Amino acid sequence: MPASVITPPGLTLQEGVREACDRVIQLLLLNLQKLVYNRGAPALADCPPRPVPFLDALRSHVRDLCVETLRLERKRFLWQHQLLSLLAVYSAPHCATDALFFLLTLARTQEELALATQLYAVLSSCLTDLLPATVKTCVCQIHAGRLPEPQMAQLFRNLALVV
Repeated sequence: MPASVITPPGLTLQEGVREACDRVIQLLLLNLQKLVYNRGAPALADCPPRPVPFLDALRSHVRDLCVETLRLERKRFLWQHQLLSLLAVYSAPHCATDALFFLLTLARTQEELALATQLYAVLSSCLTDLLPATVKTCVCQIHAGRLPEPQMAQLFRNLALVV
């Protein structure tokens, strides 16, 4: 097990501590989910939806969150994937398409690529025109020359696999 901020190298957490941490994370994600999905679209007379500072701060870290999620570590990738989907819904449409783009570009195995299709399944139920917007994001990144050749090849392979 890799060292974390909780344990130095070589030490392991007791299972009860690990379960308690999992519970805390699940409760935090549930609270975030309520904040994201209870925002609604404001009417003209309404105040704008309340911001969620934690998610606002995460916007610039979508790529990092995708990289960490693709590591598929223990149960960590499950809550990271859930956090990624909440961030994508909260910061739609750009964050949603960016997250899908990064997952499609960085996934190297079928299991990793499945995370992109799972994220798409969750997001497409609440975001319209997600597929065309994601394709547009991919094309814009390619035309802008922001992808090294190996990543561009990986993106094309992954797109061929999911289509």
